[in-house]
Amino acid sequence: MSAPRESFDAALDVAHERARAWLEGLDERVVRAKTDAGSVAAALGRELPDGPADPADVVRLLADAAEPGLVATPSGRFFGFVIGGTLPAALAADWLVSAWDQNAALRAASPAGTAVDDIAAAWLLDVLGLPADAGVGFVTGGTMANFAGLAAARDAVLARAGWNAAQRGLAGAPSVRVLVGAERHDSVDVALRYLGLGAPEPVAVDDQGRLRPDALAAALRSGPRGPVIVSLQAGNIHSGGFDPFTETIPMAHDAGAWVHVDGAFGLWAAASPRTRGLVEGAEAADSWATDAHKTLNVPYDSGIVVVRDPAALRSAMSYHGDYLLTDASYLEPYERVPETSRRARSVPVWAALRSLGRSGLAALVEGLCGHAAAFADGIRRDVAGAEVVNDVVFTQVCLAFADDARTREVGRRLMADGAVWMTGSRWRGREVLRISVSNWSTDHTDVARGIDALARAAG
Repeated sequence: MSAPRESFDAALDVAHERARAWLEGLDERVVRAKTDAGSVAAALGRELPDGPADPADVVRLLADAAEPGLVATPSGRFFGFVIGGTLPAALAADWLVSAWDQNAALRAASPAGTAVDDIAAAWLLDVLGLPADAGVGFVTGGTMANFAGLAAARDAVLARAGWNAAQRGLAGAPSVRVLVGAERHDSVDVALRYLGLGAPEPVAVDDQGRLRPDALAAALRSGPRGPVIVSLQAGNIHSGGFDPFTETIPMAHDAGAWVHVDGAFGLWAAASPRTRGLVEGAEAADSWATDAHKTLNVPYDSGIVVVRDPAALRSAMSYHGDYLLTDASYLEPYERVPETSRRARSVPVWAALRSLGRSGLAALVEGLCGHAAAFADGIRRDVAGAEVVNDVVFTQVCLAFADDARTREVGRRLMADGAVWMTGSRWRGREVLRISVSNWSTDHTDVARGIDALARAAG
């Protein structure tokens, strides 16, 4: 017998009320948290009760205790990491995903989940300019998207060398060289570690963190012969720069390499005619990784892996059991990802794309880029002593002051002020403040407030 509806009603009503209050208060809230984790834990209570509690009271306690410890990352004034907000349709769809409680691993287990997977995958390949027959998997985030794409790469290049990694493992296998730009994201390194491939070989980059074609050519010529993977980048986390795909991908393919593109936030440049040139040539790669919770602005748990050869993705990810109700004529959803038990992750992605349409997605990308450019202009004009240290080509802005101590102090004052959140980092040998414009709700007022906050902190 299904649980009676009234057992859900009160708890869902409290959750709905508190969620709306949270969203409505974002504009006036300081962006940083108001308290620390220890205080939140004390308010929640560390001891597990002996008996049950009313579900509505549990949700009310959670909302009351957590609220002071929440960072206003959905706010249009959060610029600290590459973290998008959540589009309204994507948020509402994500609520339905939890209510439906589907295991979207198999067509038989969730025809609806699989149908949305298929449509969202086709739309993604379209707007990202990738091969229409590529395999698409919906994973937990950008790290696992890199993991899945590089797993397909590892097995494929070893198979070309006559080694079946699925049957024989890696002990005694030919060594796989992985060439990466010196400023790749660390999620590539950790994915390679998970895959047993060890640390990659860094290739020199230019002053914007873009891999240099001449350095890649030299690395391909000079290294030992054998299986090779080249991992390129669409969107440097400091500069926003893109590797030169039109030059590097043919060069890598000529050397027999598999080419993977880490495009956690930058791959979405393909969705706008104004920015599409940044990813020109990337469609010739063999696998791609991105994260829809960044530029597309859907909730977390929304990484996406794309592999040109669906069979390579299936070979790396799938397994079979007699209890699984599979259809051999289809690529089942679980055969494209590391998990069998999985949320219907494609549903918020579908909802975001369906609500935006092609023109709305282009406008979203262009808006983020426009706000980044406005930040750079305002900093140069209004923030005393600040220097914009990158070429602002996409959604990232890095600034610094006369010396590292001064940059750190401005960052400390900025966080104490609370009007915006901008993350300190270190890039090309100096301390910087990094602005990542990733939220659909950021507007000109938010940019102005950010510039004013920087000016106050610098003053």
